[in-house]
Amino acid sequence: MKKYDIRTSILIIILAFIFVIPLIFTFTNSFMSRGEINDHYSNYSSVSEAGEYFSFKTIPDQFSLAQYYEILISKSKFIRMLWNSIFYTVPIVVFHVIVSTMAAFIFAKMEFRFKEQIFFIYIVLMLMPFQVILVPNYLVLEKMNLINNMLSIILPGIFNAFGVFLLRQFMASIPDEVIEASLVDGCSIFDVFRHIILPNVKSGIAALSILTFIDTWNLVEQPLIFLNDTDKYPMSLYLSSLRSSELGISFAASIIFMIPVLLLFLYGEQYLIDGITHTAIRK
Repeated sequence: MKKYDIRTSILIIILAFIFVIPLIFTFTNSFMSRGEINDHYSNYSSVSEAGEYFSFKTIPDQFSLAQYYEILISKSKFIRMLWNSIFYTVPIVVFHVIVSTMAAFIFAKMEFRFKEQIFFIYIVLMLMPFQVILVPNYLVLEKMNLINNMLSIILPGIFNAFGVFLLRQFMASIPDEVIEASLVDGCSIFDVFRHIILPNVKSGIAALSILTFIDTWNLVEQPLIFLNDTDKYPMSLYLSSLRSSELGISFAASIIFMIPVLLLFLYGEQYLIDGITHTAIRK
């Protein structure tokens, strides 16, 4: 058993290292000077087209912050897209959590006609690929005159079925007897929601916040389809707009783009595990 555990651990370490290699490569190359990047990767396009092997350089000859300076100071487009990503992500995370929490409470702890049928529709919407509902979303937003408006990104992100499903699973594990006893003692539904439900689903709310943040931070299809003005694009579209001559800048931009997600994952890893665990629970 011990030998098996050691072999498994070694295999996991090797696989983890393989997956981390691109991150290490991107991080170290972000500290190279523009000249070093151009010297080493100048023949990147020709080598790729010829199907030949290409050597990657990991350790820079000279440490430089020039690429970060150019991204954060010289290029106003990057800063504008960074703020756009923040303007999209924060409202979506906040209001999606609020809407999902209230809707999940109704589905988990209140009885009304056709409750199971309506929740089944939520599940169907959650399981549908994003491309299936993309056209209906576009038509609705067009009728509302919201195309090329930041609300065209924010509103669909707020009303997402996944948050309701996730938090309902957390709330379903709270005994009904506790709620019934609180109502008998004179508590209102709002008091039950605030003092009993919310404290017991903090880990679920944290998990939903993290997952929503990551999903919104990496938006690609929605801005490309719903927005016509490139000045309103989020930072997730900045890397694809870089030319091959700006390869060095793309390394620094990638690191800056990854930092919020990495920090959030490191902080909320346990919440994500709890969220995955509770999604398997059925009432």
